[in-house]
Amino acid sequence: MAEIKGYNMPDELYYHEEHSWARVDGTKVTIGMNDMFQKEAGDIVFIDLPEEEDDVEQGETCGKIQSRKWIGKLVAPVSGEIVEINEDLEDDTSLINSDPYGEGWILVIEAEEEDDLKEELENLIHGDGIVDFIESEIKKTEEEKAKA
Repeated sequence: MAEIKGYNMPDELYYHEEHSWARVDGTKVTIGMNDMFQKEAGDIVFIDLPEEEDDVEQGETCGKIQSRKWIGKLVAPVSGEIVEINEDLEDDTSLINSDPYGEGWILVIEAEEEDDLKEELENLIHGDGIVDFIESEIKKTEEEKAKA
C-alpha cells in the first residue's frame, strides 16, 4: 500500500481521473472509489448503482455516490458488462469510507477482450503516475478552496 500525501493508493491498482480504481484479474475488473475520494467526500450516505448485465464504456458515468457534502459520480474505468454489484453497500454505504479497497468495492466489470482491456488500462493512472495525479488533485482542491 503506497501512501501519498496522506492517501492510501495501492500501486497495483489502476485509477481513473474521476477517482474510481480498478483491480484487474484476467478479464474481470473489480471497481471502487479511491481513498482520496472517500476522504474528501466525507461520510457516504447513499449510492445509486447500475444493474448487473448493463454494458458500460470506459469513462461513462454508471452510478452516483452521495455524501453529506455533495454528490459524486461513479465513472467506469474500463468497458464491459457489469457482472456483479456489491449489494452490501445497499445496507452499509460506510464500507466505502472504512475499507475502500476491500469490503467497499462497488462493482465488477467483465471485459470482452483481454487485448481491448490492456489498451484501456493504458488510459488509466498507474505506477509512477499516481504521485503526480494526487499532487495535481491536491493543488486543484486548494485552488477551489481559495476561490470560495
